[in-house]
Amino acid sequence: MRYIKKLIAALGLCFSSTGFAATEGNTYKLYFLGGQSNMEGFGYTNELPKGEFKINDRVKIFSGQPALDNQTHGGVGLWQTLEPGFGTGFKTDGKKNILSGRFGPELFFGQVMASTYPQERIAIIKYAAGGTGLAQGVGYGNWHPDFNEGAGLNQYDHALKTIRNAFANRDIDGDGAPDTLIPSGIVWMQGEADAYDSQAAADAYRANLQRLMDLLRATLRVDDLPVVIGKITDSGMSEDGSVMDYIKTVQDAQQDYVKSDTCAAYMTATKDFGYLDDGWHYNTEGVIRMGAEFAKTMSKLEAKCGK
Repeated sequence: MRYIKKLIAALGLCFSSTGFAATEGNTYKLYFLGGQSNMEGFGYTNELPKGEFKINDRVKIFSGQPALDNQTHGGVGLWQTLEPGFGTGFKTDGKKNILSGRFGPELFFGQVMASTYPQERIAIIKYAAGGTGLAQGVGYGNWHPDFNEGAGLNQYDHALKTIRNAFANRDIDGDGAPDTLIPSGIVWMQGEADAYDSQAAADAYRANLQRLMDLLRATLRVDDLPVVIGKITDSGMSEDGSVMDYIKTVQDAQQDYVKSDTCAAYMTATKDFGYLDDGWHYNTEGVIRMGAEFAKTMSKLEAKCGK
């Protein structure tokens, strides 16, 4: 199958790029953040409460360039210290990051994780693309591992390329010494596209989620890597009171997945978040809370899983 070749390529690069001595550089706890638009992030930088976020040199991020299916520029990027600007509208050509006026959950996820682990360094690899689904033919692109239309490149490929490119840079903090990245968790915020598309896409979500998380764990070479799933919610901002007609099926699938996996957890605080006027995206306060809640949930899960 096509996904096996993709996975082998990703595994090879991840393995070779972590095979250096930790004493030669710094060691980072690494987290992969992925999903669609609410992971991409619609928080406004100019609405950040003064003094609430402080740049911390112990927290680095590699955000892969989002791309449509079959586009070849997806997944390029470069490491830098975490700051606002990696939300929707962020761009990179792999040589320079062009920050936007938006931020995503990575901002306060990184800050809270750094506070939770004051003796550790935190690294975030992020790939998210708005409107993307797990099922083939859903949304503006899909994450299905068996996708083979056109050039056969989809969101799964772009995510693998992001991870591959992030690991290829052995000195992520630019101090001249190779660093060690220790895969520590996966954070997933996605499902709206499948819940909006059709009952068939929603029905397939449980199996698609399981398979994708298994493959991402394999890519990062940790079978029981902690996985935190963010609960998708409905703003109700539509004439019939439901933006996503099949949301209950997807929510049930998310909940069933975390119940079946001892190293998975469900972050449900999203039910209390406010929305932008578009009815799809969490507002600035919601994005701040999302990042912090993801971090709290992840740190508890790590303790539970002995990580």
